[in-house]
Amino acid sequence: MIMPVCAVSMAATFNWSKIDSGLVLGAFFWGYCFTQILGGHASDKVGGERVLAISAASWALITAGTPLLTHLGSHTLAVMTVARFLMGLLQGVFFPSLASLCSQRVVEGERGFLMSTMHSGSHLGTLLAGGMGSLMLDRYGWESMFYSTGFLAGLWALIVWQCFLKGDVTSKQMETRKKSQWSLSRTHWLSLFKKPPVWAMVITHMCMCSTSYTILSWSPTYFKESFPHASEGVYNIIPWLIAIPSALGGGYVSDFLINQGYDVTSVRKIMQFFAMGLSSMFIMALCGTISFHSAVIFISAAVGVSTFTSGGVSVNVQDLTPSCAGALYGFMNMMGALMGLVLVSVSGYLIEVTLSWATVFSVITLVNVTGLGIFIVFGDARRVDLEVYSQETVL
Repeated sequence: MIMPVCAVSMAATFNWSKIDSGLVLGAFFWGYCFTQILGGHASDKVGGERVLAISAASWALITAGTPLLTHLGSHTLAVMTVARFLMGLLQGVFFPSLASLCSQRVVEGERGFLMSTMHSGSHLGTLLAGGMGSLMLDRYGWESMFYSTGFLAGLWALIVWQCFLKGDVTSKQMETRKKSQWSLSRTHWLSLFKKPPVWAMVITHMCMCSTSYTILSWSPTYFKESFPHASEGVYNIIPWLIAIPSALGGGYVSDFLINQGYDVTSVRKIMQFFAMGLSSMFIMALCGTISFHSAVIFISAAVGVSTFTSGGVSVNVQDLTPSCAGALYGFMNMMGALMGLVLVSVSGYLIEVTLSWATVFSVITLVNVTGLGIFIVFGDARRVDLEVYSQETVL
């Protein structure tokens, strides 16, 4: 999040155009694509806690070192693009590792709230970055954002190492992981992707990720240009402040409905309707001429209800394929990041050419509605990996 927050200041410092900014912002997603499956598979095999600790320590180092990289030569745009690419590589393993851990150790009726809680941590980080940006950008410069965030990430990596990789924690988890690997080694991926619920889940997740990344990347610039005299603290903080209780509430509701006996498939689709359908209505409201306060309300509402995906398609991989949830979630996230890269870059181009934010918001809405329609028609929550394995055993 620190890159979108610092994008305007860095663009002014290095004379970047909107297309240049879109290239730097989009480079993250190129790197993010390549380590998704690898991170998920590694987590399924050796444990997500190890993957998380190593990757966090690495991305803390590259974050803290980013300002130093910009002074290595005159090719700042190329250096920043490479730095963001490396950052994406290191962070690409994060959510597949979490999906792997949850699928192996959390029962169905508790997954929604737990995933929502962990995703709310991301929103808290976004909120923290926005708040820090409002306080530190003018006083200490954009470099301070990278230094402080790199320090916090390194501290978190140390805590993970101390809490999860010492004592008997990992040894107690190895039996569950071995059982999961027994199924994973016999899962035929091509057979899995012939299942409509699987590819519907993947496509919907792609659409959800791409629109979320686009809003995350470009909303600070939208407010800075549309309302130049507005306080940065308002639009960098309020949407993500709303997202935290919204994510927790959405996860609680989804688990409550499942534990009350409601059909899991229906619950997943209802949550996804709020995440993509209702949020699109708020995004479309931004296309007209509106006041600053209305824009903040609509963006905050869109971001808030979009967090309901943690009880929808984001946790659906644990319903369908718990034996290989880490690797499959990695594939989903890879495709989502790839589509996010395209949409973030295309958005920069559209803004530069059309000089209209309404075009970008319309494209975001179209992508959301398409993904939602596919999930409602073809989505399911019944386990399919065992079905594929039994078919192969019979053969």
